[in-house]
Amino acid sequence: MLELKRRLARLLVEKSYREGDFVLASGRRSDYYFDCRVTALHAEGAWLIGTLFNDMLKGLDIKGVGGMTMGADPLVSATTVISHEQGRPLHGLLVRKEAKGHGTGQFVEGLGNFSAGDSVAMLEDVVTTGGSLLKACDRVRAADLSIAAVCAILDREEGGREKLQEAGYDLLALFTRKELVDLAC
Repeated sequence: MLELKRRLARLLVEKSYREGDFVLASGRRSDYYFDCRVTALHAEGAWLIGTLFNDMLKGLDIKGVGGMTMGADPLVSATTVISHEQGRPLHGLLVRKEAKGHGTGQFVEGLGNFSAGDSVAMLEDVVTTGGSLLKACDRVRAADLSIAAVCAILDREEGGREKLQEAGYDLLALFTRKELVDLAC
C-alpha cells in the first residue's frame, strides 16, 4: 500500500495543492490550499482514494461510508465502487449542508440502503478544525446510524484531530501535511 500512497501523494501535490492566500471553510487563513476534489475526480486519483480508504476500513464492521456533500461525494463514490470490486460492498450516504427544501426534507441521502443502528465510517477530504466533519457526524447519528470511524485524506494538523477526539472520534488520515510532502518527493 505504500506505493499506492506515494502515487496518491504525487497526484495530490500535482493536481490539488496550491500556494497563495486562502480563506478555508473554517474561516482561517492559510498560505496553502488542498482542493482534493480535483484529485478525487481524476480517474487514477479516485481509484487510489477508494483503494486506500477500503484498506484503512478493512478491519471495521461497517455497512457503509458517508460524508458531507460536496467534498465527500467523490470519496464516497470511489470507496463504494472499490468495495464492491473487492467483494466487501459498502453502501454510500451523503449529508446535505441544508435540509432538502422539497420531498422528504431530509439531511441525509442514501438511507434506504441502511437500517437503524447500522455502523458507518465518515469520509472527509481535508480536516482543519473538524467542524464540517462533526456536523456531518451529528446528522448521521440523528438519522439513527452509528459511526465507527472518521477518515480523511489529509489532516492539516491544525486542531481538527483534537476537536474530533473531544467529541469521541479518532481521526484516521491517509496523510498529514508532512507525510504528504515527504511521500510526494
